[in-house]
Amino acid sequence: MSTFNPPAKLVIASRESALAMWQARHIQARLQTLYPQCDVSILGMTTTGDQILDSPLSRIGGKGLFVKELENALADGRADLAVHSMKDVPMHLPQGFTLAATGEREDPRDAFVSNTYSSLQELPEGSIVGTSSLRRQSQIQARFPHLKIESLRGNVQTRLRKLDEGQYAAIILAAAGLIRLELGDRIKGFIDPADSIPAVGQGALGIEINASRKDLIDVLAPLNHVDTQLCVEAERGFSRALAGSCTVPLGAYATKQGDNITMQGFVASVDGKQMLKETVTGNAVEAEKLGQQLAQQLISRGADKILAELDGVK
Repeated sequence: MSTFNPPAKLVIASRESALAMWQARHIQARLQTLYPQCDVSILGMTTTGDQILDSPLSRIGGKGLFVKELENALADGRADLAVHSMKDVPMHLPQGFTLAATGEREDPRDAFVSNTYSSLQELPEGSIVGTSSLRRQSQIQARFPHLKIESLRGNVQTRLRKLDEGQYAAIILAAAGLIRLELGDRIKGFIDPADSIPAVGQGALGIEINASRKDLIDVLAPLNHVDTQLCVEAERGFSRALAGSCTVPLGAYATKQGDNITMQGFVASVDGKQMLKETVTGNAVEAEKLGQQLAQQLISRGADKILAELDGVK
């Protein structure tokens, strides 16, 4: 018989954007169902990444800006766990923190959103496409060099408003965020992962805790979706091996069939003129090694040179 006793109270740290709060409430509801006697509350916070909206992420310090304040709340005991979009979680967590669970993945694809056109193929020459992602930019420019890419920051609602105001002919967003916010009707089309390889961890939720909180590992274990966890581990292994961040145009997407994981990954120049892609398949129990293997295949084809050139222009 288990002697496991759930805590009387849990506090979830979350960004205050509508999507982040949806994610936090989703985990809150799961925990309340699992532990009806537990008081589960949400501590909403504004992060540096939410405050600086006039510069591309790649210029102001990357996606770690979305998690630092939440980690401070974990460190000083104001919160017990933090809920993140896995694609916002830096490849190397600061010392003293760990990921306790990975939630089941929503649709991982990029979504094409426009009020006038139904696909990237339809956009006339010179059309302005909005995205905050170098990963998306490089893949769009590789296929459609006649389109103009402009930076698009802000939460999902802000990005949609800018589209509706006519600042862009189309914008590219993660399908998962639109679906979770019940804005799926804004999606004109899903972009095939073969044409736009998703961001590492896109569509998955991560639950981060203070590494000293061993008591929370068992509490959060039921929230872990093993297949998603393994796929995201493979993708993060790929990105880590390439020193990936949002300052680098790269992506990886893993799927699990039976005991195996198949993963495609790419590295590119920002303009998409240099583009290297590879696919690898292997046993899911060695997920991170599989990601490293995929990275090495790209490095053997010159990915390190592309990355070195990007370092040179920062």
